[in-house]
Amino acid sequence: MSKVFVIDIARCSGCYNCQLACKDEHCYNDWMPYAKPQPEIGQFWCKVHEHPEGTIPKVKIHYVSQLCGHCDKPACLEACSHGAVSKREDGLVLIDPAKCQGCGACMEACPYDAIYKNDALNICQKCTGCAHLLDNGSKLPRCVEACPTDAMRFGEKQDFAQELERALVLHPETAPNVYYLNMPGRFLAGTLFDPVEQEVLIGAKVTCVGEGLTLETETDDFGDYWFKNLPDNGVFTVTAKMPGYRDLVFEQVSTEKSLNLGDTPMERL
Repeated sequence: MSKVFVIDIARCSGCYNCQLACKDEHCYNDWMPYAKPQPEIGQFWCKVHEHPEGTIPKVKIHYVSQLCGHCDKPACLEACSHGAVSKREDGLVLIDPAKCQGCGACMEACPYDAIYKNDALNICQKCTGCAHLLDNGSKLPRCVEACPTDAMRFGEKQDFAQELERALVLHPETAPNVYYLNMPGRFLAGTLFDPVEQEVLIGAKVTCVGEGLTLETETDDFGDYWFKNLPDNGVFTVTAKMPGYRDLVFEQVSTEKSLNLGDTPMERL
């Protein structure tokens, strides 16, 4: 059956254990016929990417562990003219070090930037899904085993069927078998205050309208409001209302990136 990786962004703390465990498993270790040793530097078969959003003090950060997609339509396999790339029955995509000529065609074809050139050995290398461990009785790749928050999981695709219905993939055209849960969207945020009293405004009603969405919230005890998980590159109108104050309107606000609308005064009537 086909194996999948399921990565829950909401559970990832950015500890980098997965990245470190991968290096520990593959540096200096020859796992032929699956893989030659990974170099000390320059390669991360499992790589954690930081994604900071917004501006101080309205900042959120999430982490995305990225590795080979072990795709059902692997671009690397199609690009390889030497027969070095293969897909196993369990779904793992491997580069055979004995057949690889180091031409780099698979690297250029991979949309995940998950394939690296080992210049010393003149071969291309990438995540193997720790096939050497799985074939010798282990149930989990090292990266998954090392995750302290269970943000990374691995197993049969059918066992994750319900979760995969709401999961995202990075490049759907390749039909990857690495799935992401709770991938955050853009956010709009800000703070409202009374410039005369020099106090934040609590309980102001704020709406965000655009892209077929109408979202409502209220400012909290710090005068803050947040609209989260908005679509990329959307255009919104944000309106704030508070009894005794003039309405405040932000028009044509873009979510090309997450945005802090700042500390904004509301004028008394």
